[in-house]
Amino acid sequence: MNWWPWLLVCVGAIVALWALFVVALYAAGRHGQARALAGFLPDCLLLVRGLLRDRRVPRRHKVLLAALLGYLALPFDLVPDFIPVAGQLDDLLVVVWVVRRLLRGAGPEIVREHWRGPEQSLQLILRLAGGVPVEQSSAPR
Repeated sequence: MNWWPWLLVCVGAIVALWALFVVALYAAGRHGQARALAGFLPDCLLLVRGLLRDRRVPRRHKVLLAALLGYLALPFDLVPDFIPVAGQLDDLLVVVWVVRRLLRGAGPEIVREHWRGPEQSLQLILRLAGGVPVEQSSAPR
């Protein structure tokens, strides 16, 4: 089975949806939020790259992170994406589980060190993963 076309369609749909949200925020006059959202996916990719290259991150967590990227790239999921809400919710739960494991294994300091985006976005990631209380996540970088 050739899955490359499905992969390209999925990536294209994600990028198109992301761009649509950025444009909608910008058109609504929320320029700061549009800028933050525009940089979120690239910031996440830079975070993953940094974590995969960092020697302080345990190998088992790097394997988990690489497996997550593979899971997200595959055209099939535990719950198919065409099912509204539930199709995207399973992806979110898997991402949160991996990030939570990564935070517990590597520590939030390493994640903070590799994060290149706005502090507010990092706080959201840390809160969603349940890895760091809010007051700790507002410490200066």
